[in-house]
Amino acid sequence: MTTTKNLLVELFVEELPPKSLRILGESFASGIFNWLEKSGLVLRTDIINTKTYASPRRLAVSISNVVSQAADKSVSQKLMPVAVGLDVNGQPTAALLKKLAGFGADESLVSSLNRAIDGKAEALFFDSVVKGATLAEGLQKALDETIAKLPIAKVMSYQLEDGWSSVQFVRPAHGLIALHGAEIVPVGVLGLTAGRTTQGHRFEASSLMVVLKDADSYAHQLESEGAVIPSFEKRRAEIVKQLAAAATKENLKPIEDEALLDEVTALVERPNVLLGQFEKEFLEVPQECLILTMKANQKYFPLLDAQGKLTNKFLIVSNIRPDDPGLVIGGNERVVRPRLADAKFFFDQDRKKSLESRVAKLGNVVYHNKLGTQLQRVERIATLSGTIARMLNADKADTELAARLSKADLLTDMVGEFPELQGIMGRYYAMHDGEKQSVADAIEAHYHPRFAGDTLPQGNIACALALADKLETLVGIYGIGQIPTGDKDPFGLRRHALGILRILIETPLNLPLGALLKMAAENFPSSMLSPTVAKDVEAFMLDRLRGYLRERDFEVSHIEAVLYILNGRLHETLPRLEGVRAFAALEVAKDLAAANKRVQNIMRKNHEEIGADLASAAIKPALLKEAAERDLYQAMHDITPFVQGYLDRGDYGQNLKALVTLKPFIDDFFEKVMVMCEDKELRLNRAILLQQLGRLMNQVADISKLAT
Repeated sequence: MTTTKNLLVELFVEELPPKSLRILGESFASGIFNWLEKSGLVLRTDIINTKTYASPRRLAVSISNVVSQAADKSVSQKLMPVAVGLDVNGQPTAALLKKLAGFGADESLVSSLNRAIDGKAEALFFDSVVKGATLAEGLQKALDETIAKLPIAKVMSYQLEDGWSSVQFVRPAHGLIALHGAEIVPVGVLGLTAGRTTQGHRFEASSLMVVLKDADSYAHQLESEGAVIPSFEKRRAEIVKQLAAAATKENLKPIEDEALLDEVTALVERPNVLLGQFEKEFLEVPQECLILTMKANQKYFPLLDAQGKLTNKFLIVSNIRPDDPGLVIGGNERVVRPRLADAKFFFDQDRKKSLESRVAKLGNVVYHNKLGTQLQRVERIATLSGTIARMLNADKADTELAARLSKADLLTDMVGEFPELQGIMGRYYAMHDGEKQSVADAIEAHYHPRFAGDTLPQGNIACALALADKLETLVGIYGIGQIPTGDKDPFGLRRHALGILRILIETPLNLPLGALLKMAAENFPSSMLSPTVAKDVEAFMLDRLRGYLRERDFEVSHIEAVLYILNGRLHETLPRLEGVRAFAALEVAKDLAAANKRVQNIMRKNHEEIGADLASAAIKPALLKEAAERDLYQAMHDITPFVQGYLDRGDYGQNLKALVTLKPFIDDFFEKVMVMCEDKELRLNRAILLQQLGRLMNQVADISKLAT
């Protein structure tokens, strides 16, 4: 039985970029594991235990069931067709001998070559046994490949101790551990040779140098001797626990911010949460400003009361645990005070000028060299938002005012310092200027939704402005050829497209997409954009719509069935899809879908043969000669009021379910009635009947697309 041991690999480095630490740790661990598994050095079991470690100064992985040498493998190598490798006398050709020489073999092995059919011809195969890689060989390749492929945005070059050589990595590396059980694996990387020694916490460790006994003792020794919690997840959970305990003690709650939590976890090796506070006078500044400066600049967790209002207390995640934390707390309080004072200064200064007084200066700010200034952009947004407001029965003047003021806060000191506050500060400054609440709210909300899952603008004024802003950006940028490709989307057009779709679908708003895009395009000078931009953007958005609906777990066939007849009425998308989903769950749904597909095929063939346009044609009851066609006609006549009533009320599921009553009549019709009969008049009348049947069945969606 092959003996396995746990493998521990650690790369000790200078402080890693905190925002990248988590992904670097996961990539380091998965890269080494995948390479070793591919090399046969990790035995397959029901449970493969891989532990990932990542702290500010180390990337590490522990892998169980690792062998010292992989098993030998039998390899069958195709050489060439028999007709090429052997002459008419069965002797090896020069080509075959040359090929064998490449494997270190000679003519003596020709007789032992295997023959097998490969495609249409018989081929020669060279069978051999490849010796399994040693752990040292496999791990060396794993380290080289993994480090070369780590997702590092920017590498740095640094000189090695020999004074001549230099290497590249995200940060200078100072130590390498590779332990298979208690044995050191002789590998090296970045000018380092593997050993068993690492470093603990700079200030808290009982011994700065930690000498590992074996691979299994890594986490325990680092925690007990080195005062380091090496596991990213364990350290993160400890921070969450301490934050909750400290906040509960004050009857408050910390802000929820997963990105901040990850970043702070990547900054400390031994977290210690402490409580700090600042002067209450700073709370006069909008809390968004204070929260942002504490999070972005100091990595603090502001504390909120039960109503979600910011208090003058915050939590610090320290990397040390002194007996007297007063100095740490006092130092952090002194550091945060100037930041808050700056925010208060910006807020006070900005309010000395109204938003309206700043609008004209937007003419000095270039939006895009092909699309003009921010002022020109604002004018386009105002015109478009006013038109949309009228369509929504919203106040046109208030909407246009909100649009005119919507970008003015870009010229304020606060937004200049914190661009993330654009819109938010516009709302505060509009309220200070005495604008209506709906106008101020629209200024902030017009940026929404900013990301997946973000809230939508509320109210018709805000919706009109948000749509106009996104439509102007999408049509303008797309129209000058800046089309997203692959993962490149510098202007966020996919995000803008999804924002428009969500507003129209989820609010919902009865605004045809095609008309909105056409209006947006007409706001630009005709020579500025591509003449087909409205149609091009609509196709782009429909692709985004398909992705959005798939993410909401709707089936592709259901999506295509609805989109085929939707004609830009996006506000009906979700209820129609829900109706199709309910209908598709019925046992007869597939039969009705197949019948509908048959109807459409017959109509297509009838149009090709007769060339008649049946759109406005009426059925002639006197020409319904067969009982089956009369019965189908009567059943359609009886059900139409109910089906139409469901459609008018938006009850799409009941509309489709009502079609079930037609199934026996449709089956009887197809069994007993010849549509493409010799009599042209009868054939035309039956075609009209089928066309009306198809129209009746496809009011909610083209159910033929549900047929398999």
